[in-house]
Order: sequence, then structure tokens, then C-alpha cells
Amino acid sequence: MSKKHAVGAVLLWSTVASAFKLSLRYMSPLQLLFYASLTSLVLFGVIYAREFTRRKENLRSAYLGLINPFMYYTVLFSTYDRLPAQEAQALNYTWPLILVLLSIPFLGKRPGAGTAFGLLLGFFGALVVAMKGDVAGLNFRDPIGVALGLGSAVIWASYWLLNLRDGRKLVEKMFWNFLFGFAYVSIVILATGEFKVPPAEGLAGAIYVGMFEMGVTFLLWYRAVEGDIAFASNLAYLVPFLSLFFISLFVGESIAPATVIGLAMIVGGIIIGWGQQNL
Repeated sequence: MSKKHAVGAVLLWSTVASAFKLSLRYMSPLQLLFYASLTSLVLFGVIYAREFTRRKENLRSAYLGLINPFMYYTVLFSTYDRLPAQEAQALNYTWPLILVLLSIPFLGKRPGAGTAFGLLLGFFGALVVAMKGDVAGLNFRDPIGVALGLGSAVIWASYWLLNLRDGRKLVEKMFWNFLFGFAYVSIVILATGEFKVPPAEGLAGAIYVGMFEMGVTFLLWYRAVEGDIAFASNLAYLVPFLSLFFISLFVGESIAPATVIGLAMIVGGIIIGWGQQNL
């Protein structure tokens, strides 16, 4: 059953880049985050209702919820709003490389030659994607979009490290994180005057994102990792490549060769870097 959970999680996560891009045709990044995080909050609230508890540990979510979902998805959706979906998802997928970098000072990990090579390979792949293959020209078509894409990876890697110290059950911490995160995005969206009901297409996309990017898929993945972590981890490398297929199919983007090459370098760098670092 754990393998079915892993396959389900990978297939669902492979579709969300397309869902981001399609939804952003009808709403702003903040509006997408508002409705998607509301969907996730309701989902986790229903699941968590029977075990609901108030305890001091849940106050951690005051800052964890600020990082994810609020900061992370605000930056990530802004990336997709500016860049083609294929580029945005590739840049965001550098987060495991950044995690390896952050583990050096925070976890006391010492990088060996293999780790260093993996990092260089992966980040060079990100350059290939960002510059559409014209690395020699050093010309970013949208430097702000690229900075946002890499910034989203930094935020997610930081959240991942902080999450290592959180011993709460998955559903409990997800509910409280989304409760605080939804409060933050609600304040911002009201303060900026962006609150409005989107068209049906946009609302459907936001609900899909809330269910399958932020919600159900995490539960499937947790079950998959508990059952067979090796199978799940190896299968996860298919996500960005399957994502390109769905982006081409649903969003209509023509996938650039530079994206495929750069993404392969990023994934190769992750495999080498993580294999050496044993995170």
C-alpha cells in the first residue's frame, strides 16, 4: 500500500505546477494563496477535529505558519506569475541543494568533494534554466522572477530544517501552521484591498492547489515514506520531469531543451549531493 501512496503523491505533485499557472490567469498570487490555504485549513481541520488539543507546542506554528504557507507560497506563486511554469518549477526544485548548503552551518555537516561537485552541477543546471541555455551571455530574461524562484527554494529548505525539530504529529502541525498562515494572508489581502471572489475557473484551481499541493498529497507522502522510504525517495525524482509533461499538455508551453538539460543537471546534483551528505 505504501507504494500506491508514493505513486499517488508523485502523480498529484506533478500536476500542481500546471495548476499554479492556470489559476494565476484568474487571480493574483495573494488571492490564490488565500483560497488555497483556506481549503487546506478546512481539510486539516476536519481530519484533526477528533484529536484537537491546545498546548504550548502549537505556538511554534506562529512562526512556522509565517514561513509556510505564508512566505513560501507568496514567493512561489509570484515566481509562477512572472516566469513560464517550466522555469519556475525547475528553479524551485533547487531546494534540496540549498538544504545541503544550509545543513553545513546548522547541522554541522561537512561537505566532501562529492557534495561540492553535486552542488556545483545542480546550481549550474539552475543557471542553464534561468538563462534558457545561453549561459555564456549571462543574460537573465527576468532577474526578479529568477530571484523569486531561488528565494522560494531557500524558504522551503529553511522550513524543512526547522521542521526537523518539530515532534508534533503531521496533521496537528499542518492544521496549526495553516491556521496561523491563513490569518497572516487574510490580514495582508484585506490591507491591500485584493480580497474578491475570483471567477469559477480560478476558484476551482485554488481549491485544487489547496487539496493536492498543500493537503492530501502530504498525507499520502507521509504514509509512503513510513512504509518504504527508499522507493518513495527514488520515485520523487520523477516529479519535475512529469511536471514538464503536464505543463506542455495543460498550460500549452513548448518545453525548451535548455529546461530539460538544466533540470537533469539539478536532479543529478541533488542525487550526488544528498547521497554524499546523508541528510
